[in-house]
Amino acid sequence: MPRTRWISTTPTAQWREQTVDVSAPVEGAALALDGTRHQTWDGWGGCFNELGWIALSGLDADARYETLGLLFDQRDGCKFTFCRMPIGASDYGAEWYSLNETAGDFAMTHFSIARDKGCLIPYIKAAMAWQPELALFASPWSPPTWFKFPRAYNYGTMIWQPEYLDAYARYFLKFVQAYRAEGINITQVHVQNEPVADQKFPSCLWTGAQMRDFIRDHLGPLFAREGLDCEIWLGTLNTDDYDGYPHTVMSDPDAYRYTAGVGFQWAGKGAIQRTHESWPEKRLMQTENECGDGRNTWEYARYVYDLFRHYITNGANAYVYWNMILQPGGLSTWGWRQNAMITVDPAAKTVTLNPEFYVMKHFSSIIAPGATRLGLKGPWTGNAVAFANPDGGTAMVVGNPFADDRALTFDGAGTRFTVTLPGYSFNTFVIEG
Repeated sequence: MPRTRWISTTPTAQWREQTVDVSAPVEGAALALDGTRHQTWDGWGGCFNELGWIALSGLDADARYETLGLLFDQRDGCKFTFCRMPIGASDYGAEWYSLNETAGDFAMTHFSIARDKGCLIPYIKAAMAWQPELALFASPWSPPTWFKFPRAYNYGTMIWQPEYLDAYARYFLKFVQAYRAEGINITQVHVQNEPVADQKFPSCLWTGAQMRDFIRDHLGPLFAREGLDCEIWLGTLNTDDYDGYPHTVMSDPDAYRYTAGVGFQWAGKGAIQRTHESWPEKRLMQTENECGDGRNTWEYARYVYDLFRHYITNGANAYVYWNMILQPGGLSTWGWRQNAMITVDPAAKTVTLNPEFYVMKHFSSIIAPGATRLGLKGPWTGNAVAFANPDGGTAMVVGNPFADDRALTFDGAGTRFTVTLPGYSFNTFVIEG
């Protein structure tokens, strides 16, 4: 039988190597592969935000490097290859800003990423020291304020006039070109972060019809004319309104042609299944892990585990965490506390791996880009995912949502075994090919 590696994490024992005894009697009904093959996996990652780099900057250079290795090391870390960044300020920016606040500059002659050289670009390049081939996607939280009514970073809508829409498409083009000039590969742009969120932090409301028209008539044609090999995505959707957003955009032939995929987050989880069923040829992505309240509890980590499984089994090709690194409490500049994979305390010079770090690592360290999801049947199906990796091995993640230990029997990929999953545990199994 092929060798099987088993790693488990509980609230009291993280990332522990366990023994799989394939010679022991196999007991009970088995979790098994059902013979079906599904989506191909694109990658795992998190979002680069200014407050993350500010937290990291409290460490010395060696400690910063080692901390980023926990996420980006392709041997022992989370093996991130595909991450997110904002275009201008996110709600975890140190301040609100855009990349061109010169009103009336429709030609974008004053476009500049100079501010990003203070935090975002150093953050990304520090990660690239571990993963030089890192790819990113980007979305704005707000357009430049002079593109909006009212003229403010928070709340509001786009000024819906052709010269503004053409200039905004040029804004995206300049962004991709400027970052590539820095050696940073932006492979996708998403039209708007959370288009149904009218928030006190940077935001902008878009209807599905507006996103369709902007992609079809402005952004798509400009990228095509310029020969820009950067994908355009319908994202990042925070709504379960399938008809109003994915269907409205994809049912238009020209918008469909320019749209490579659909990105979902938060309430968008309610629309991913129907989108996958309706447009199975389009790639899908979970673009922002739900963020908690800054306490980084194991109870919330179990909820996040269920989010991973929900998106994966409903057709997602990638999963992206929100803030990878924050200071203790995860306080934003606008007053909301959120979770992070890693907490860095600049005063104490400490680095803490939070429960959701281990949730991510149980998936991302064993399911490689290019892996194919395998269907499962039998008990534990509602708590497990499995993939065939490019190296010929099989990777499986199983969560035990119960407080007590439970037996798991697996029969597939050339092996049979029974193990006891610890209570409230996350478990990774790697079966050699």
